[in-house]
Parts: sequence; structure tokens; C-alpha cells
Amino acid sequence: MLAETVCSAASAAGLGIAAVTAYRKRFLSATRIAAYALVPVALVMTGVVGWVSGIVFKPSVWAGFGLLGIAWMLFSVTRFVERRSEGGTRKERRAAEAAGGEAIAPAASAPSLGAGRRSAARPAPKAKGKPGGADDFSDIEAILKKHGI
Repeated sequence: MLAETVCSAASAAGLGIAAVTAYRKRFLSATRIAAYALVPVALVMTGVVGWVSGIVFKPSVWAGFGLLGIAWMLFSVTRFVERRSEGGTRKERRAAEAAGGEAIAPAASAPSLGAGRRSAARPAPKAKGKPGGADDFSDIEAILKKHGI
């Protein structure tokens, strides 16, 4: 009964504000305010307010929500524990890492658009020429001379 009275008062106040807004020649805003003001009365007339207030003020409903929360928490904890125990214990994981440090397919993580079919096990060929990377600078010098710099 109290919820219906509050909704009716809110609708009456909203319609009053809509009337003042229409008096100020803002008809579009006044229509929008009137539409919002009619929603609480419509909810009372359809019985939604009574249904919601019946749910909100029953202790058994709140106990049900509490049980749902506990069930959700238990599901979350079991998932966390299950994920954590999939890899075995910490000692088993450390022993596995120490024993088999090498990957099964080392070239699997190489980029697919790399420099051809070069395998990861074979080292890149070293540049022939002067030690210290002098040919790198000679290439740069040749490019600069070509452009007249």
C-alpha cells in the first residue's frame, strides 16, 4: 500500500513539472516529462509494484539470494582450485622444467613470414669481409655516394 502511494505521488509531481514546462512553451520537454511521470502509475496498475514489493520485503527471498551467492562462491572456488591443480604440484612442475628444458618443437614459435625456410637450429651465416662490421659502413657509404651526398 505504501509503495502504491509513493508511486502515485511521484506521478502527480511529475505531471505538475510537465505542466510548468509546457507553460514555458517547451512542449517537447513537457511531453517527455509527462511520459516519464506516467510510468510509476502504469507499474502500479499492472501489479508490478506489488510483485516487487512482495519480493523485497520477504526474508525467505533474501535467504534465497544469499544461498545463490554461496553457491556461486563455491563454484568459483572449485574452478580456481581445479585450474591450479591441473599442472600438478609445484615440486612436480619444477622437476619437469628442470628435466625437459628444451621445447618439443623449437621452430614452432618462429614467425611464419620469416626469411624463408631457415631452421632455428642452424645459426645465421656470418658476413665475410673486414672484421668489426666495416662492410656495413661501406654499404652505407656507397648509397650516400650514389645519391651525391
